[in-house]
Amino acid sequence: MVVDVNAVRQARLGDKDSFAEVYQQIADDLYKVALYSLGNSHDAQDVVSETFIEAFKGIKNLRDDNSFKPWIMRILSIRCKRKIGQYISGRNEMDIDDFLDLQDERDGVEEQSTRKLALLNALDTLTAQERQIVALAVIQGYTVRETAEILGAPQGTVSSKLHRTLKKLRAQLEK
Repeated sequence: MVVDVNAVRQARLGDKDSFAEVYQQIADDLYKVALYSLGNSHDAQDVVSETFIEAFKGIKNLRDDNSFKPWIMRILSIRCKRKIGQYISGRNEMDIDDFLDLQDERDGVEEQSTRKLALLNALDTLTAQERQIVALAVIQGYTVRETAEILGAPQGTVSSKLHRTLKKLRAQLEK
């Protein structure tokens, strides 16, 4: 979703209502990226909340109102990395229904379960960084350049990792 630049400008100048408007415009996108990166909805909600608190405190330092979305995605990316670092061990099951669209009524419950399990297994093979790259470039539709900027990584590195990760997912899903 596109963020209203005028609302960002007003929020940067201290207007809390404008910040709330910006929050409404971008919260779902942030949640999807966090969910995909972290693997469960509770951690995703926590990270998104922390991201908005940090953004609210730091928005006055934003230099370009048009760069708000990459700026806040960068904050989210850092928060996700911190959260991943806090995971001690164990498998964090992806709350897959939150971002998978399984509305095809023709599919039986068994087929849906099989598809979910295949996707979960494929996603389980990805590293945290691979999940973030896929979340930004595939789910959110950022370009490789924008994804690299958000993650603070070289564009060539992001491009090659995205290509390898998608190839890896395809191979897992074709098994």
